Amino acid sequence: MIAYVKGSLEMKLNNAVVIEANGVGYKIFMAQNAIDKIGNIGDIVKVHTHYHVREDEISLYGFLTSEELNMFELLISVSGIGAKSALTILANIEPHSFAIAVITNDEARLTKIPGIGKKTVARMIVELQDKMKKLDLEDVTSKEDGKVLKVSQNISEAMSALQVLGYNRKEIERAFENQKFGDLSVEDIIRKGLNLLSRD
Repeated sequence: MIAYVKGSLEMKLNNAVVIEANGVGYKIFMAQNAIDKIGNIGDIVKVHTHYHVREDEISLYGFLTSEELNMFELLISVSGIGAKSALTILANIEPHSFAIAVITNDEARLTKIPGIGKKTVARMIVELQDKMKKLDLEDVTSKEDGKVLKVSQNISEAMSALQVLGYNRKEIERAFENQKFGDLSVEDIIRKGLNLLSRD
């Protein structure tokens, strides 16, 4: 409903910011690390938003990048993870690191996040990997040109991680075509992939 809010940063609170846009002050809940990075009071800022509706509450949640927004929306789709828990996760792990942890079943990394127990982590990994498998099936059935991108193990893991961050297989393959990754690590390939995808 509200894709983003762009305007003057009026207030920084413990768990939210207030941005004035066209004479309206929007209170937007954000992770603390994002609040620290957003800028100074009076700056013109842009925040990607999720419009969160519950029976007893309507709220806006904000993110500095579309990857953070995608990660938040994936997290709240997992049974047992609410908006506040999702913000806690975002405050403690970068999207690309989170994606790597999911695809490599790195429960130890994810259980280090405050307030996230082993059962929640295990459920999160299973449910998100299931979503990725469904995306893969959809991309296979909708593929038009029949091209197959030959990939190494690192590239394959990076592509899966980018899917966790909300990109579909088709657009990732298109962005990776004719790219040379050499001996780059999975994390570096993800970072390069994010730069390539953000240009599209």
